[in-house]
Amino acid sequence: MRGLLIDVGVVSRRGVRADRDAAAIEMMRKAGAIPLAITNVSEMAIWWESNNKLHGRTRNPYDLRCNAGGSSGGEGALLAAAGSLIGVGTDIGGSIRMPAFFNGVYGHKPSPNIVSNSGQYPEIVDYRAEFLGTGPMCRYARDLRPMLIALAGTEATGRLRLDEPVDLRQIRVFYMNEIKDRSFLMSPVSNEVRRTLSDVIEYLSSLTLKPAEERNFPSMTYAFEIWNSLMMSGDCPKLIEVLKSSGSTISHPFIEMLKWTAGQSKHTFPAVFMTVGEKYLPSKESESSRRYVALGRELEQEFANLLNDRDAVFLCPTHPEPAPKHRTPVFRGFNFVYAGIFNVLRLPVTACAVRLGEHSELPVGIQVVAGRNQDRLCLAVAEEIERVFGGWRDPSKKA
Repeated sequence: MRGLLIDVGVVSRRGVRADRDAAAIEMMRKAGAIPLAITNVSEMAIWWESNNKLHGRTRNPYDLRCNAGGSSGGEGALLAAAGSLIGVGTDIGGSIRMPAFFNGVYGHKPSPNIVSNSGQYPEIVDYRAEFLGTGPMCRYARDLRPMLIALAGTEATGRLRLDEPVDLRQIRVFYMNEIKDRSFLMSPVSNEVRRTLSDVIEYLSSLTLKPAEERNFPSMTYAFEIWNSLMMSGDCPKLIEVLKSSGSTISHPFIEMLKWTAGQSKHTFPAVFMTVGEKYLPSKESESSRRYVALGRELEQEFANLLNDRDAVFLCPTHPEPAPKHRTPVFRGFNFVYAGIFNVLRLPVTACAVRLGEHSELPVGIQVVAGRNQDRLCLAVAEEIERVFGGWRDPSKKA
């Protein structure tokens, strides 16, 4: 946003301000939106907890001990705390949807090539641009549609047929309760999330002409490997190179880890840890990477066969558990793939707030996936979920 900070929480970028609006901000201004603020993100927008060495840690309005998500966690927290009504986020691995889930609001990752990603930092202009979505984050589901219309522009809105009514009775509903045979770095789906998903499915089944149908994809077991292999399948820079290009003095991942241990690093633990991890992940030329890329393409086709060319949605957890405590995501680092897998499958997804957990008293929701350019189905189902289940709750009155 012109004139405001664009440091993305990186110490070496302290004080850097944008000299122009990103394309999405230009579109929102044209629609009459009044910008209020730039909100906090994780360092270099790479992690699902919004914490950095410049602006500190974003806290969850429902419980200050808990994570607000990332990388658009500041946006999610501000919306949940009634500091704003609407916001714009970016999502390449769940960075709109996890903050929406943790903070009990709504967020939509659009189909590829609908909303321009131009003008963002870090800039993604290679093959991964189709995995990155710039989209609306809203306290109320009914604001998603007009926001997406404003962000997308006339031509893209026409492609999405956003002005056409959706007959929910005609929609086919498919769902997945949990990723089977998950990695040890993933949490089991909590009872609160499982029960919430079940209640939404039960309601939609009563509304539609055909009962909801469970669909489990064996390839989902390898969701992280697929996401990572597809992300790294082209000529993209490594994180350490991106940090260096931003002015960081980081020289070697292991040296930086020693500096972090001694409290001398200017980077957060997730950023340092990921630079170390990059040295051990299989190269894009390896047999395993090629195998997971192929598996990802097969999974993409399976979802296309399920959702394309008909009015159908796929429901699943946005995240396996309500907002975890601060600093704990490193122990369950792969939880993000419930959201992230749909970035590399290039499908539109809406994270829907449903209720507060009975025991956790934290927001619990689900995500709604549709076929490519069928965003209107996600939005229609989100609006119905809000109407029936209530959606956002005022965190000051949660008791």
